[in-house]
Amino acid sequence: MKRLALLFALLPAPLAADVITPGGRTIDCYCTDSAGARVELGQQTCLVVGGRAYMALCDMSLNVPIWRDTGRGCASSGLLERLQRFQPAGQARSVHAPV
Repeated sequence: MKRLALLFALLPAPLAADVITPGGRTIDCYCTDSAGARVELGQQTCLVVGGRAYMALCDMSLNVPIWRDTGRGCASSGLLERLQRFQPAGQARSVHAPV
């Protein structure tokens, strides 16, 4: 029973994790992507750092917003270009081979 009471007492703790100034004002915590756009905590985006593209999660660590590498690569729209490189240059002709 004590464990259950402790569990319910600790459940609302993440809800009170906002940063509040002494004046009572809440400070918004968010990440900024490489283009300068605001990304909310918990959202994922594709970051390109040092020529490497990867999916990153906006998260908090020691009261500082950080980017965590999710270990996944970014979704690429270059698939069509790669497929076109493998297409034959000329038109394939049908072959009429009598059986």
